[in-house]
Amino acid sequence: MKVALHDVSKGRALPTTSLEFHTGAVRYAIAETEQRPTVLGLIASGRMKPATGRVTIDGATDNRLLRRTIALVDAPDVSDPHADITLAGVVGEELMFAGRGATPLHARRWLNDLGFGELASVPIGNIDPAARVRIMCELAILREGTEGIVLVSPDRHGGSPDGWWRIAREFAERGYAMLVIVGGSAAVALDRMQELGAVNASGPIEPLVLDDAPDAEPDDDLPLPADGSDTRPDADTDDPDPGDLESDAAASAPMHDPSPDTAADDESPNTTPEDLNENGAER
Repeated sequence: MKVALHDVSKGRALPTTSLEFHTGAVRYAIAETEQRPTVLGLIASGRMKPATGRVTIDGATDNRLLRRTIALVDAPDVSDPHADITLAGVVGEELMFAGRGATPLHARRWLNDLGFGELASVPIGNIDPAARVRIMCELAILREGTEGIVLVSPDRHGGSPDGWWRIAREFAERGYAMLVIVGGSAAVALDRMQELGAVNASGPIEPLVLDDAPDAEPDDDLPLPADGSDTRPDADTDDPDPGDLESDAAASAPMHDPSPDTAADDESPNTTPEDLNENGAER
């Protein structure tokens, strides 16, 4: 399975982006600002329609198949559990949506089998970052038909990137397509850890080249920088505008949509990630 984003964008919330991830491999994508990682995750998993461009799965445009196949994990304000909920509570909810026994006893047994039984009563906001990624990814693949995972901003929880990256790579080795959305600092750290073999989903980043032009005359009509930024007081910025986040995610779904056939077909014009579900929707 191969998922590709072809020149997708979402107003100010997401600039034009192209990337791909596929079965048996883990890739990372860089997304800065507070809302951009979630927007990219929603689009990559078929839960939000891009304003421009398209998303394909094995060459076809099929959002329903994307939603059934790709789990959206730990996306801020969309599929991340509230920090105060105990780990057993989070597990119980996901077991229920996976069609399994979901009592506190079932949740504790599941955690024991995974080696995290002693953490059952700990709020998930206090769980070690690598353990959190492990548990939430294991919960995601409990859903029938899951073939890939979009993991959003694991670096926001702290810790060394090699911890959660090795876990993502392990899931790829188990046959899943893995996309990890990270900030620039985490991406730099991954690149410096050569032994991790981290690959950018958008391809190699071109090095910054500074041209020395000591004799150049000042020019008021100089073109904008390569990144499109403009420092004029009246210029538009790339800061996300909540009005641009027309999310198609369901208002009360887990990390992997329990009703994938209806998640992103009818778009609400004023939806923002904050409106989707403060307790962890659309996983």
